[in-house]
Amino acid sequence: MRLPFFFGIEFALVMRNVCMFEKNRPMKKIFIPIGICATLLLSSCDVLEGVAGELVGTESGTTTPALSNGEVIKGLKEALSVGITNSVDLTSVTDGFLKNSEIKLPFPEDAIKVRDKALEWGLDGQVDKFVETLNRAAEESTKEALPIFKEAILGMSISDGFSILNGGDGAATKFLSDNTTSQLTEAFSPKVKAAIEKVKLTEMWNPIITKYNTFANSPFSNAEPVEADLEKYVTQKAIKGLFQMVEKEENKIRLDPLARVSDILKKVFGSVTQ
Repeated sequence: MRLPFFFGIEFALVMRNVCMFEKNRPMKKIFIPIGICATLLLSSCDVLEGVAGELVGTESGTTTPALSNGEVIKGLKEALSVGITNSVDLTSVTDGFLKNSEIKLPFPEDAIKVRDKALEWGLDGQVDKFVETLNRAAEESTKEALPIFKEAILGMSISDGFSILNGGDGAATKFLSDNTTSQLTEAFSPKVKAAIEKVKLTEMWNPIITKYNTFANSPFSNAEPVEADLEKYVTQKAIKGLFQMVEKEENKIRLDPLARVSDILKKVFGSVTQ
């Protein structure tokens, strides 16, 4: 019957100490039977010391090989690649933003009074259609994110890698945000403009804003006219929503062993959760 692990450690340590004592004690006259036993005991000391060392090493974790720099970088690059690919795939399809309550683009915050007035005038259908087309523009523009993300991942340094690995939830996403937001904004802007034209966003917006500003400019109103920058709004919201999804994918890999779909992901992120 196999001894319990911790009992085995204690037994091995005791026997090693006995061996050390027997090796160093002064020679005395002893009976032959005792001498035979001592000889057998001493001959197995090296084995017992080795077993004790192995058991102690296993308990303390020192026998587990450390991750190399290359493994850390490889694991994090793969994690980010999985995360950004899944995120772009989820957001760049029809309803990727519109049907996802976490990232859905609402009516522009600086034009809420326009929405409220439009609803008061019975323009509910146009308001809903406008919000839908906002999200269609975001879905269209996020297709441009993947190559920009991949370029940032390729530029990851060893120090970046260890900071991300030990940085906790969202650390990899923060790395991407710090290194890609300006490039994403630059790349998204023309695509958002094209997407706005493609989904005919301004056709949904102009009747609402024209009616509101006509009201605001009338002598009977104290309201201020509104000029919303739809391109800027969609660009910022699309990028923010995309990063939210990337962080969600990253944290899934950190926390859920089943999300670690390769051996290197299991090894790298498993080392953090042990």
